[in-house]
Amino acid sequence: MTTESRSITVSGISVQIERKDIKNLHLGVYPPNGRVRVAAPLVVSEDAIRLAVIGKLAWIRRQKTRFAEQPRQSAREMVNGESHYFLGRRYRLRVHEQPGKQYVAIRGMASLDLFVNAGCSTEQREAVLLRWYRQQLNELLPPLLEQWQAKLGVQVSAWGIKRMKTKWGGCNPATGRIWFNLELAKKPARCLEYIVVHELIHLLERHHNEQFMALLNSQLPKWHEQRDMLNGLPLAHESWC
Repeated sequence: MTTESRSITVSGISVQIERKDIKNLHLGVYPPNGRVRVAAPLVVSEDAIRLAVIGKLAWIRRQKTRFAEQPRQSAREMVNGESHYFLGRRYRLRVHEQPGKQYVAIRGMASLDLFVNAGCSTEQREAVLLRWYRQQLNELLPPLLEQWQAKLGVQVSAWGIKRMKTKWGGCNPATGRIWFNLELAKKPARCLEYIVVHELIHLLERHHNEQFMALLNSQLPKWHEQRDMLNGLPLAHESWC
């Protein structure tokens, strides 16, 4: 359980420290902006944490540079010809104004048709598209959850989808609840599988420690490829992750 959370600055880099009842110190750099986080045992001093970060400065800077160079979409205007993604494929948006039901349909391999009422604002058009993304994830996730819950011998109490600005997914081992980022609808199915497995393993091991990594390596040997694919694809305009 986290007992303290604070930030320090090391060589000009902001580092978030979370002190937990764990045995080993874990350092990570997270997309999209290269947020640096250290999970540290309760008994480890701040000086020791600083030394650990200093020892990894070159690696941290490489990771931050990689995330900074990751392609990002400009703000979406929801107009004809604009690029939008679904399951890793890029589609050109075609907007159709009509009375009645508002919905999204894929036409062929290249077009994403958005049917909206005349006079809809950009925000209203986007809301229709986001609702469609949510519907797609609600269809894609149950088979993956069923498959991997059986394989890992775990059971979630509940799961949901929401827009998150800090991570692709989240798990509360105490309640057995898992959340998935709505942005995952835009990513390849392999990336979605990686997040499902990652979050389910947290039901077996709360922390990103050696046991967690051993489970991930044994159950999903190519997870590095799936993670790199996920983090290499264009991010939405907003700073969500």
